[in-house]
Order: sequence, then structure tokens, then C-alpha cells
Amino acid sequence: MSDLKTPTVIINFKAYSEVDGIKAVDLAKVCEAVAEETGVSIAVCPPIAELGSVARSVDIPVFSQNVDPRTPGSATGWVTPSMIKGAGAYGSLINHSEHRFDNEIIEQCVKMCYEYDLIPLVCAESVEKAKAVAAFAPRFIAVEPPELIGGDISVTTANPKIVSDTVEAVKAVNGDVAVLCGAGVKNGQDVAKAIELGAEGVLLASGVVKAKDPKAVLLDLVSGI
Repeated sequence: MSDLKTPTVIINFKAYSEVDGIKAVDLAKVCEAVAEETGVSIAVCPPIAELGSVARSVDIPVFSQNVDPRTPGSATGWVTPSMIKGAGAYGSLINHSEHRFDNEIIEQCVKMCYEYDLIPLVCAESVEKAKAVAAFAPRFIAVEPPELIGGDISVTTANPKIVSDTVEAVKAVNGDVAVLCGAGVKNGQDVAKAIELGAEGVLLASGVVKAKDPKAVLLDLVSGI
């Protein structure tokens, strides 16, 4: 599996019906094709049920949508770092707006990801949250104002200051943490603006997953890099 380089575009498949079953592999292969064609680093976050299938089918980085701070054993229904590593994952999202954790759990998840050679990507809803979790030294922090997620207006338009302020706050804590932004990102102009504001990539979902022509959308997105 190839390494994730910045600037990057990360596609969260969420649990949309468009990626049920084999359709998750199909979309991941489209993402891989665009990455190969353009040279831009693209990663995917398929549904947990298809994590292994996707990881075995593409060479681009594959993230789990969640991980829990649990060790192998009696952990029915939990998603352990060992489990996602065994499935072939490159890393995991932590604390997505649809799956929140408190800071203590986030810290545990980040630590255990590193123990299993997984790359942690922590989502944060605000500058303050991003600054707090930067102390745990995840590889990436993605700032995503929850009120803009899934909407038609990009965070880079609606609230550009949260992106630049998050970059400043995170780098003040740990200069090695890369900041991404998400929420409403739809096109190359949004991506270009995110990078102009100091972000090292974007995290998005519906703009690609629910598109009639995901490849065309992806090509437009990476044009901003």
C-alpha cells in the first residue's frame, strides 16, 4: 500500500447506500485510478464491513472509519486496532462528528494506533478541540464544523478563519501534525482555498460518494492541488 503524501484528498465513504457491498470496492478503484492518473495522493475510508475487501483491492491508503481503544479478545462489537491492521488498513479516523469521543478516549486511540503501526487522523469540530488533540500528536487533524458537514457551502467559504486559526493553533502545539479541513468541500476551488489557508488537504464524503460521476468530481477536486 502506498504512503499518504500531502497535499491529499481523503474520501470518507460513510455508510451511504451508494457504497454498500462491492460498490465500495468500485468507488475505491475510481479513486485509485484518479490518483494514478494525476499523481495526487488520494485515500479512502470505506465502511467497516468492506474495509478488508477495499484494502485488498487497491494500492492507495485505506483508513478505517473508526477505531476503539480495545485489545484483541473479549471486545464484541468493538473495532480494535489489531482488527483493522489485520484487514490491511493504513490508518483510522478518530472522533468523526458522527462518532464522537472524549479527549481521554481520543488519546488512547491515537496511542494504540501507533502501537499497531496505523496512522491516526483525528477529527475536530473547533479550533479549541483541534488544539487540545494536537497534544496527542496524531499524524493528521481534520477540522470540520459540524453545521457545514453534508451541506452545499464549503468551510473555506463559510468560515475560512476556522481553517487558518486551526493551522496556527495546531502548529503551535506540534509542528509535525498536518491539518486537513472538511465540511461542504465540493470542488477544486474549495481545495485550492483550503491549501491557501494553510491546510495540507481535505476530507470529504458526499460530494464524491453521491456524485453521478465520481471520477469527474475527483478530477475537479485534485485540480485545486
